[in-house]
Amino acid sequence: MFVSLALLPASCGKEAASDQPLTVGFIYVGPRDDYGYNQAHAEGAAAVAKLAGVKTREEENVPETVAVQKTIESMINLDGAAVIFPTSFGYFEPHILKQAEKFPDKTFLHCGGLYDGSKHPANVGSYFGYIDEAEYVSGIVAGMTTKSGKLGFIAAKPIPQVLRNINAFTLGARSVNPSATTAVIFTGDWSMPVKEAEAANSLIDQGVDVLTAHVDSPKVIIELAERRGAFSTGYHTNQATLAPKGYLTGAEWNWAKVYTDYMSWIREGKQYPHLLRGGFKEGFIKLSPYGPAVSEEAKKKAEEAKAKLTEGTLTIFKGPIKDNEGKVILAESVEQKQTDIALENMNYLVEGSIGSVQQ
Repeated sequence: MFVSLALLPASCGKEAASDQPLTVGFIYVGPRDDYGYNQAHAEGAAAVAKLAGVKTREEENVPETVAVQKTIESMINLDGAAVIFPTSFGYFEPHILKQAEKFPDKTFLHCGGLYDGSKHPANVGSYFGYIDEAEYVSGIVAGMTTKSGKLGFIAAKPIPQVLRNINAFTLGARSVNPSATTAVIFTGDWSMPVKEAEAANSLIDQGVDVLTAHVDSPKVIIELAERRGAFSTGYHTNQATLAPKGYLTGAEWNWAKVYTDYMSWIREGKQYPHLLRGGFKEGFIKLSPYGPAVSEEAKKKAEEAKAKLTEGTLTIFKGPIKDNEGKVILAESVEQKQTDIALENMNYLVEGSIGSVQQ
């Protein structure tokens, strides 16, 4: 686990030590039952709500505009929130930063890797996870299940976090099925259900028989794959109920672990991490249960990889690796471990991927 520690704002320690409950706010950019990004965070908030001496306040469908600043002020001024989790990537700058300066005795914890201690307020923190570990394992399952050897990945934008997931999925698939390919389509934004459906139909028409995604809610894609007889792997949270036949597994967040850890640190008056990261080992991520179409052999291979990732004996980005234009990215035996900053600046698709990062 990679952490950078910060001193706890004084007010949180006082509230935690008093008889008054600690009020914690959670803000979502979409609906909390979206079978995706927002639902994963809402599941984490539900775990916090079960803690004794804690009250939670949630607000959904808050856009990445000045609206989130108004929501934060309402949670603080009307509900007495001392800790705020504004969960969407675009909330950070300028919105969280402005409110953190306005309310220096409150704690703001953001999902993403944007915190910089050299220039950002001390009452702000950032958390994320190595979800590419779960994508790699999902890729193994996909690579061992596909009949056509053609996989499809529908993604929002070619930013480093998304490219890291696409590449990990593809590397996992090709580790067990070297001829497998991943066709990549970028929709242009996080929630574009019409474009996502069009992309899914297009990929299936081209012979793709396993679909996955990195969008806010994979619901449309998973359901469409099921209707058309294709397999799927999920993202953010468990979508198995949407595709009882074709759902293979999925890369899930376990925000309950992250949020309850933060609550423990804050309520005990301890230092909390400015930058917090973790993967399988730390319990920040997990796999969806394997679906009925997954073979025992595929389960075995997947579990072996998961165990090695947990132990730290398997490095996803280890050379030789080329991009899909033939350029050498990592030479033989060169490794980029999970904490390597180069992974935060990824700008390529690996060999075996069909698509372009130039949009």
